[in-house]
Amino acid sequence: MDPRRETALNISVITPAAKRSLSGNRATAVRWARILTRLGHSVTVAEAWPGAEGGGGSRSRSPDLLIAIHAWRSADSVAAFRARHPSRPIVVLMSGTDIYRFQHSHRETTTASMSTADRLVGLHDAVADDLPRQYRSKLRIIHQSALPLRTPRMPVGRTFDVCVIGHLRAEKDPFRAARAARLAPAASNLRVIHLGKPHDADHERDARVEMAANPRYVWRGEVPRWQVRRTFARCRAMVMSSLMEGGANVVSEAVVAGVPVIASDIPGNVGLLGPDHPALYPPGDTEALRALLHRAETEPGFLHTVRAHGDARRHRFEPEREHAAWAALLFELVTS
Repeated sequence: MDPRRETALNISVITPAAKRSLSGNRATAVRWARILTRLGHSVTVAEAWPGAEGGGGSRSRSPDLLIAIHAWRSADSVAAFRARHPSRPIVVLMSGTDIYRFQHSHRETTTASMSTADRLVGLHDAVADDLPRQYRSKLRIIHQSALPLRTPRMPVGRTFDVCVIGHLRAEKDPFRAARAARLAPAASNLRVIHLGKPHDADHERDARVEMAANPRYVWRGEVPRWQVRRTFARCRAMVMSSLMEGGANVVSEAVVAGVPVIASDIPGNVGLLGPDHPALYPPGDTEALRALLHRAETEPGFLHTVRAHGDARRHRFEPEREHAAWAALLFELVTS
């Protein structure tokens, strides 16, 4: 028997995302729960630790381990669990907003979670660069995995479709690809297909206004995972335009699906795609993105190069590697 699986743990995974949410935080919690269950552990997923303010559920449950997604948003759960179980381990996922916003704007709360945690998890290779030095020894990088498409990719022929997969909120810079598409030459067949839920009524209005004014932009709203995968099969490339990311799983999904990725040059994207990725552009730079989209449409060799770069990194996102990383982290915790 693998010694890393000898100890079956009762694990509580806390995520601020609601049960039926399709957000990245909820998707991460569900994926991790599935992985941990396959490793032989008992796992529950909740929005808050029952002992925290606002947390519900039974207080009789006694997990051996707490995994909290989001240092700032799950801070009450982290503090409550530590107060009740001083010797039991806590793992905290550093989300993109934790790393690039809240450790500065809500420093006391965010760093309290980082200090309390026994281990921190990051989702891309550059996370350590933006953590305070005293917490870097706690950090473990676990890349989120993805499965290949079940059928070969068959992009549509009438239009040159690129997809944007992400909810409509400010840190995603959701309309950057649409604005770049407006600058495409009249002869271009470029079309941007955007899948994602609006953060609020203003973002929904902006998406509808953009569609009405921009024939190259199609917003389809929030869709189930199978429709995302079908879109991957039909698109020529994906644009990842975020201004901040903690290591978006949609990037690994695109890479594994064989979809070339055009991305903003931010740590969360570079940490997954590599600093030498051939299709990076300065975040927020519409003209630079337009130029990359034009190359993608008019230079087949360029798109091939972008895909080949992704193919070379595909092994990083294999499910077996993610499972092994979690097994190693739990073994480290229970034997330390």
